[in-house]
Amino acid sequence: MSDALEAATRGVPVAQLTAAVRRLSDRYRQESPASAPLMASAIDVVAYAAYRMPATYAACHAALSSLPTEVVVSSVLDLGGGTGAAAWAVDSLWPGARTTIAEQVPAARSLALDLAAGGPAVAAVPWRLGESLAVSADLVTASYVLSELTDVQQDSLVSVALSHARWAVLLIEPGTPGGYQRILRARSQVLQAGWQIAAPCPHALGCPLVAPDWCHFAVRVPRSSLHRQVKGGELSYEDEKFSYLLAVARDVAVPEPSARVLRHPVKRKGLVELTLCRPDGSAGREIVSKKQGPRYRAARDVDWGDNFV
Repeated sequence: MSDALEAATRGVPVAQLTAAVRRLSDRYRQESPASAPLMASAIDVVAYAAYRMPATYAACHAALSSLPTEVVVSSVLDLGGGTGAAAWAVDSLWPGARTTIAEQVPAARSLALDLAAGGPAVAAVPWRLGESLAVSADLVTASYVLSELTDVQQDSLVSVALSHARWAVLLIEPGTPGGYQRILRARSQVLQAGWQIAAPCPHALGCPLVAPDWCHFAVRVPRSSLHRQVKGGELSYEDEKFSYLLAVARDVAVPEPSARVLRHPVKRKGLVELTLCRPDGSAGREIVSKKQGPRYRAARDVDWGDNFV
């Protein structure tokens, strides 16, 4: 994907890309309903791809890695899929799976197809919320879309996702308190529709976290030279924080749930301190000492976002 992005931005002045990234970044941080598409020009579309695709890819890949192996993905519908980051994550996990990107901005659809040439199997169709879609798929995804919608529109998008998915639905939002609240709202709707939560929650009970705490995870994203230039960053990486919900249909067999690690483990000599969300609906700290043998060794190996038995 990085090579495709480099090729797509070749010849575009870095100053123009940087200015567009700054505008998009400011708007992205607002996390409020949009009255018009965020990508208003061709430069915006290219800048968005350079600025957001690596992080969106990484978050989608991390979340989809939790999908039960019983679910075989050969087709994907990506709602509001922009320039196609989710398609690249899908292709890395299920090579040959075909992703249909439903997106309202023509330049974004066009760039998604250009970027995927020789890469993921991608189709792109014009679509905006409220319009019908003649596409169903094994998996339906919507990443970083709910933040642009009103509450009513969010409910509508989740309904569309559930009605067009055969086996699984993935929703991803920024790893902020606001993003977490939108995921919680979608979670209630998904459960009311009779779907099962595959990740990250190990239960279908109320979320045990209390404000100012919130459920989110992180994935490290390598930065290309272009990425560092347009974002004004010096480090060779950034950490993308995200909240997500991965749901599966009621007739999908899911493994016995285990606790989810909610924070970076704190490792000291002879013990590991974990923050866990547990299958019984509780959440809190657990100290695992060296005296616990195999459990201690397992605790030494887990990371934020992993399952822990």
